[in-house]
Amino acid sequence: MTKQLLHLVFGGELVSLKGHEFRDLSKLHIVGIYPNFREAQSAWRAAAQATVDNAHMRYFVVHLHRLLDGDEDHDHGPDDTKVKPKAAAKAKPKAKAAAKPARKR
Repeated sequence: MTKQLLHLVFGGELVSLKGHEFRDLSKLHIVGIYPNFREAQSAWRAAAQATVDNAHMRYFVVHLHRLLDGDEDHDHGPDDTKVKPKAAAKAKPKAKAAAKPARKR
């Protein structure tokens, strides 16, 4: 039997886009607890998409299995794949054109 790697998905309206403080704790939306990251991510995506018109609304995935097991390291298998953030595209600086001398007319 595969070890359960529980994940909590929840969200709410933030006070500021720069923090994680919720506007009203009584209005937190508990989406659910899921047996693996794949299912939690799917639920997170659906909840976030449903509230896309409210920029202050944020949903989170909490790795409950990490909290329950403390510092124990987990081998994340295919059902609990770690999602790596996309590397920010580095803009290449444009080469400055050499200054051309003014043309005489």
